[in-house]
Amino acid sequence: MSVFASVVSGLALSLSFPRWSLFPVAWFALVPLLWACGRARRRDAFLLGWLSGMAFFSTTLHWVTISMSLYGKLPWPASYALMLLLSSYLALFFGLFALGFSAWTRRFSLAGPLSAPFLWVALEMLRGRLFSGFPWALLGYSQYRFLQIIQISDAMGVYGVSFLLVLSNVAIWSIVTRRPAAVALAAVFLVGLGGTWGYGQMRLSQTMIDPERTISVGIVQGNISMDQKWDEKFRGETLKIYGRLSHQIAGSLPTPALLVWPESAVPFVYELDPPDREEVVRVSRTERDYLLFGSPAVTFLKQGAPLLHNSAYLLSPQGSILARYDKIHLVPFGEYVPLSGLIWFVNKMVEGIGDFQSGRDYTLMSVDGTSFGTVVCFEVIFPELVREFVDRGATFMATLTNDAWFGDSGAPYQHFSMAAFRSVENRVSFIRSANTGISGFIDPHGRILAASPLFKEAVLSGSVHPGIYRTFYTAHGDFFGWGCVIIVFATAIATGAPGPIPTRLPRKKKERE
Repeated sequence: MSVFASVVSGLALSLSFPRWSLFPVAWFALVPLLWACGRARRRDAFLLGWLSGMAFFSTTLHWVTISMSLYGKLPWPASYALMLLLSSYLALFFGLFALGFSAWTRRFSLAGPLSAPFLWVALEMLRGRLFSGFPWALLGYSQYRFLQIIQISDAMGVYGVSFLLVLSNVAIWSIVTRRPAAVALAAVFLVGLGGTWGYGQMRLSQTMIDPERTISVGIVQGNISMDQKWDEKFRGETLKIYGRLSHQIAGSLPTPALLVWPESAVPFVYELDPPDREEVVRVSRTERDYLLFGSPAVTFLKQGAPLLHNSAYLLSPQGSILARYDKIHLVPFGEYVPLSGLIWFVNKMVEGIGDFQSGRDYTLMSVDGTSFGTVVCFEVIFPELVREFVDRGATFMATLTNDAWFGDSGAPYQHFSMAAFRSVENRVSFIRSANTGISGFIDPHGRILAASPLFKEAVLSGSVHPGIYRTFYTAHGDFFGWGCVIIVFATAIATGAPGPIPTRLPRKKKERE
């Protein structure tokens, strides 16, 4: 029964994320797992949590098999095996949460359950940083459409929403299981929920932009299939598609506007291919607009060795290069193979030219004197990276991506939802241009103002205003998340256990509850 309850928790939690997006489920989905951990022996709690995590991640991240099998050329059985391997690693964090929850709730009637939200956030912080980090499907992301709740992200980041969700689950669990501290836990949750709701309503009523300054933006979604994207025979056709769509949208925008193409929209090394480069320059000159697009770039070292980058370029209306940003946070096994000297037999799951090298500079770009930052694909899931751009002066953000790797799955929707949190955390608008979708506009309150369909050519137009509100999160980063880490560490020391791992040291009778 406990095993069944744990698996149900994981499956229910997955329903709160896109594509299902049944976000209310997240407020109670963990209750079966908490119930199972409360009944189980401490040495079994970790396994129950791990099983719940396996159920959650294997359903939420099943889309990784698409990129591995279709584009990495792995057999389907091998791709599913690797997906389960990834899920089993991520499920360890659920296991550690279950272990800590079981240990501390047995020892403390009120403080034990209250420690659960802190422990969950601390483990999410760890997951987002360990082995280059994978903060995908953090619990708080499930609420991206619940605008009143996510406004606290401008102080606490996405982790504040995760905290509140776990607190809700703990309060419900305490009532269902008739814990002695149920009334106190419910009261704490209701106060937290009321405060969060009130704060959200206040923020939603405030203006976070400069209404006097406007940047007209046109987003172009070329919908180039992965079978054609890097094929030289289709290069000319690709550029024609982007040129045609750019002309279509530019006609409805005042000049100069900012035209935005997706990641690797230009499927060649832009600065090293003059004939094809001229086709891109012609778009900017003809439309008399700024042009932001993704393309591979090369940097040559003094000894002549080339370094390949996944980059974003900004062209002036005259076609000259105004700025270039080289992607800083690369995708492991997608853009490079970590420890390639040791695991030389592992191929990258991406077609293209060699291994990419990480950039170093948080390059700010400018349109008519308005500074903005650009992140490429995977980078938007890292709160601290986007925060760095805004902290250095970006007044709005753009993200260029190519989610065609994931097919018609939940991944593009999950990816898009995380950009909404980056907007709220830093109170800046976000422009998203994706090769096959979802492209769109997000305002500083996290509202999705426009979104394109998947796997269709599309153009979107809109106005972006510079952000004028400097948030606590922009100024101080993951202060709340690190605070949770410190509290968990201090609790572990105070209770005589190294983290959530149970101790075998005997305790005196008077120390027991």
